Amino acid sequence: MKTGFVGGGNMAIAIIGGLLARGHAAGDIVVAERDPGQRERLATRFGIRTEASPGAQFASADVIVLAVKPQQMREAVAPLLPLLGGQLVVSIAAGIRLADLSRWLGGYGTLVRAMPNTPALVHAGITGLHAAAGISGAHRDAATALLSAVGDVVWFEDEAMLDAVTAVSGSGPAYVFYFIEALEQAARELGLTPAQARQLAGQTFAGSVKLAMAGDEPFAVLRERVTSRGGTTERALGAMHAAAVKERIVEAVKAACERSRELGDTLGGDP
Repeated sequence: MKTGFVGGGNMAIAIIGGLLARGHAAGDIVVAERDPGQRERLATRFGIRTEASPGAQFASADVIVLAVKPQQMREAVAPLLPLLGGQLVVSIAAGIRLADLSRWLGGYGTLVRAMPNTPALVHAGITGLHAAAGISGAHRDAATALLSAVGDVVWFEDEAMLDAVTAVSGSGPAYVFYFIEALEQAARELGLTPAQARQLAGQTFAGSVKLAMAGDEPFAVLRERVTSRGGTTERALGAMHAAAVKERIVEAVKAACERSRELGDTLGGDP
């Protein structure tokens, strides 16, 4: 699968690394990146071809990945207009709706929108995917192969659901780090060393997630198993319940979803 990337930032790096780890040839990957220093770093690290803007190699690509910041998308895709002729174009830019992307690409319709998250950097991400109407099964398979190189994928038939995906899993790593940060702070305030606090907080979270994902039991059941009547865990959860922690988290995620919708309206508007 010949793949061209417009943009060579962290998410492009994650996907390139995942593709190469799965046996894709470095010679089948090209990155168009404006920053010469980043082009050099990409070429040195992966042995791939890099160029300042999309060229002839993009015309022969099977998949083109748009990996630039949402605010840069309209300008970044302009050089692709004379190069498109059947390639699958995958956008991983948050908030950019396919109707707007298609308009910027002169009505081109072979499009998939993806919402990955930063654990893709260690090939442990999850990506929400939505395909434009009429996309072939082969193109859906190609998008799945591309993003599954960095983690799990989930398809959505309603593009509006990607706003929820953005709020839950796209922004979700920040919520997780926020909780680990609080657990680490509590450990330090209770007298543990910084190193001890970091190890205990981080590994407790990592181990709990591994346990949760090892089966299909509801997360609430797993929580209840740790909570002995009259014990320390019950006291801690009681304090969280009194502070309505769960309700505030749900409100926060819904606020992120609303912001994703707002960004789609703003970024996709006419100049």
